[in-house]
Amino acid sequence: MTDLLMFSGTECKHCHEMLPLVKKLEKELKVKVKILEVWHNAENAKLLQEKDTIGCGGIPFFYNEKTKKALCGSVSYEELKAWAQGK
Repeated sequence: MTDLLMFSGTECKHCHEMLPLVKKLEKELKVKVKILEVWHNAENAKLLQEKDTIGCGGIPFFYNEKTKKALCGSVSYEELKAWAQGK
């Protein structure tokens, strides 16, 4: 099971902007971020609603299954890395 989730949308500009940072994170930390499309997948959209306990209400939305911590929107690489490491 992948602990790190990214909820994304196919046409989401901000989601596409975050992808290079996600790829860098995967390479640097040797982790896998599972990307879940929510605009065209009702099951993923429902999961996003369940995980969004911080009231983000949008995407990109990141969720760490291990720490139960979430990130909302476009963030810096440093913030993304800290989230992935559970800090």
